[in-house]
Amino acid sequence: MDYQRYKTEPEPQFRDRYPTWAFIDNIGDRWVTRVSFGVLYTVFYIVYATHWWMFLLLPIHYLMGPIHGAIVNWCGHKYGYSNFDNDDHSKNTFPLDFLMLGELFQNNHHKKPNDANFAKRWFEFDPSYVVIRVLNALKIIKLRKTQ
Repeated sequence: MDYQRYKTEPEPQFRDRYPTWAFIDNIGDRWVTRVSFGVLYTVFYIVYATHWWMFLLLPIHYLMGPIHGAIVNWCGHKYGYSNFDNDDHSKNTFPLDFLMLGELFQNNHHKKPNDANFAKRWFEFDPSYVVIRVLNALKIIKLRKTQ
């Protein structure tokens, strides 16, 4: 919160390199937004759940986003190996990557953030890229070329 409220400056490598969207940050930082998402998740279950036991999945649904974000941003900068020297601490956490669908190739992502395929070496596999290619082949999305 100190970073968001500009009480603490981030490390030099994180200054002036990333866009900021104050409007979106303000919306996301409000409790009403967080509670609203919880209500929407709950309403979704009320409308679509076909058995009582499905409601047991609701806590997992509530926590999925924050836990995924913590794993990606913590493990992806602490554990693993680096393919590129990006002047940061990003790492590829290969053994856990299948759980995060390619998101733990942080070092590759930091090198080429606009590339749809985060896998760069022969043994790396980005399962999300397969989905992206299928959606592109079905003309649901249009995959653009990156350099």
